[in-house]
Amino acid sequence: MDFELPSDDDPRRVAVRSWLAEHPEPSGRDLADAGLVAPHWPAPWGLDADPVHQLVIDDELAAAGVSRPSNPIGIGWAGPTLVHAGTDAQKERYLLPLLAGEEIWCQLFSEPGAGSDLAGLSTRAERDGDTWVVNGQKIWTSLAHNAAFGILIARTDPEAPKHRGISYFVCPMDLPGIEIRPIVEMTGAHTFNEVFFTDVRLPADALVGDEHEGWTLAKVTLGNERVSLSDGGALWGRGPTAADLIDVVRTAGGAPDQGLRQRLARLHTHAEILRLIRLRTVSARIRGEQPGPEASIRKILADEHGQDVMGLAKDLAGPGAMLTDQGPLGTDVALWHYGYLFAPALTVGGGTGEVQRNIIAERVLGLPHDLDVESGLGWSETRRPDRSKEPS
Repeated sequence: MDFELPSDDDPRRVAVRSWLAEHPEPSGRDLADAGLVAPHWPAPWGLDADPVHQLVIDDELAAAGVSRPSNPIGIGWAGPTLVHAGTDAQKERYLLPLLAGEEIWCQLFSEPGAGSDLAGLSTRAERDGDTWVVNGQKIWTSLAHNAAFGILIARTDPEAPKHRGISYFVCPMDLPGIEIRPIVEMTGAHTFNEVFFTDVRLPADALVGDEHEGWTLAKVTLGNERVSLSDGGALWGRGPTAADLIDVVRTAGGAPDQGLRQRLARLHTHAEILRLIRLRTVSARIRGEQPGPEASIRKILADEHGQDVMGLAKDLAGPGAMLTDQGPLGTDVALWHYGYLFAPALTVGGGTGEVQRNIIAERVLGLPHDLDVESGLGWSETRRPDRSKEPS
């Protein structure tokens, strides 16, 4: 595709500018109703925008200083899954408030014994008349304390094979029996939570897709999660970018030594590679394709890139790096310190770097699994030739 954006007089630009002239301070609902929050989604929630059209809209909103609503899990993960598999009633109920940022969402996937091995989850949902009764525990649930709804996966057939018998639900977070406990990070912030379910009753229409087929939908969500987590800034779409750090250095008159200049050049190169890979991913999503292996590739690169950005920012701070309110080259932006403390989480959240590398090895390169799950033996042991029948 052509990565050059259209000229200023392009009709798509003119249309966005005209809308912004009529809505100089648009609300989240205004943006959602106009299809500008997720323009690549199908109408009426989006504009069926192709990749270039979407980038034009992004460019025009940025130029006007207009920010989209913040609802990362809802817009990035839950919404695309509901578009993909939700009923008409579910789409009608949830999608516009989700896009408008009026109802925050969380993701109820990981468990103490099922993080990277998510299919090993033990939270149960048992059908009881017109309800599902849920018991279990989730962990590392971002925004659970602020969320109106969560996307929940639970085991509905304990006799089924590991990746079967799992169902996917929309879970209102104010139901009786839900307990949310905060997990305070080393940044001092509270983003993550533990969530406990004790005889929580979900209505029958909370089920998304087919009963026992939730693992397929979970993979859709995780694919979109890896796209979302590798978007924009160096902290999963938030916070400063490599370009921001380079601007700080440029404003200060340049890096003090050749080694730091080389690291800055490497950051710029990696940021550009990530931008181009993301355009490929966006293009695939807008064509109606689910995120492919490039989502895992970009997540690996983006997470390590984010850690590199924050590590170099600390190094550029010199002795000031020991302080919470000192940034690179004398800047006093505390976000750099927060970002440095947050950065270790990047290669863990949303699927560890090791898991993403296994996905690439097995699904892209065609390499065998490291471990035979049935036997518990390593690959080399399960495939070692049987020499007992060879002649002596």
